[in-house]
Amino acid sequence: MRGLIRRPAHAAPHDPAPSKLGYRYQRLLLTPGFRATMRIGVPIALIVTILGTHFSNAANRAAVAVQIETAIQQFQDRPQFMVKAMTITGADQATMTDVIGLLPSDYPVSSFDVDLEQTRLAIESLAPVKSASVRVGAAGTLEVRLTPRVPSALWRDGATLRLIDAEGVDSGFVTSRSDRLDLPLIAGDGAEQHIQEALALYAAAGPLGPRVRGLVRMGERRWDIVLDREQRILLPGEGAVAALDRVVALNAAQDMLDRDVTVVDMRNADRPTLRMNEEAVAAMRRVNETVSTNGAGN
Repeated sequence: MRGLIRRPAHAAPHDPAPSKLGYRYQRLLLTPGFRATMRIGVPIALIVTILGTHFSNAANRAAVAVQIETAIQQFQDRPQFMVKAMTITGADQATMTDVIGLLPSDYPVSSFDVDLEQTRLAIESLAPVKSASVRVGAAGTLEVRLTPRVPSALWRDGATLRLIDAEGVDSGFVTSRSDRLDLPLIAGDGAEQHIQEALALYAAAGPLGPRVRGLVRMGERRWDIVLDREQRILLPGEGAVAALDRVVALNAAQDMLDRDVTVVDMRNADRPTLRMNEEAVAAMRRVNETVSTNGAGN
């Protein structure tokens, strides 16, 4: 009976050491780069693969684009972002009409659809506007504040009378000199580029101011002052204000411009020259001839 019972063979002792493959895997797990790859790289690769597969379909891409555009539009159309009206300050009626043409015409409009910087630049490109401020106020109002150009003179540019400011910038035009008798008149090529000197000459004219009809730029290098009674003062290219001061002083002392003088030539500072009108010259010739005849007779 006992001979029929088999006793189990003794099991081999258990080896706690890992296999070669397990050992190498455990070593890899101890490598920081491998752990980072498994923890971050593999999930990212899976996400990229899934997204790439999804967006490889044109219909899926279009659907996502529509959803994004709808979400953006819904955000931009919120009431707190809507512009409901506009205000313009610092402009006359004509300038205001031009500015309105550069602003949105339909309200309300989303503030995201209004390019404030481009609108400001477009408004400042208008001749009568020196600078502009464009902003959306707290009440949803598009606020436009203008600093207009203040005309300092009239520039006769051919047949056109242009308004120019103290910087020589064109700010509009008038149809007749009588429209702006309060402004000094300048003419000639390049006159607007020397507006500061022209204004200084008008200021230096002093008592001659009411008689000044305008300043003419000659040869783009010097000024002629045109007075009433068809008189002219020819000024040098350098030191024009000082030369005019001398003319004013001479006129105050000798009433020079109340006589039959047509031209006062100050181009040569060392030798001012007076030119008489034809009647005065003829009268002087007759006097000289009479004196000569009387002298010969004696």
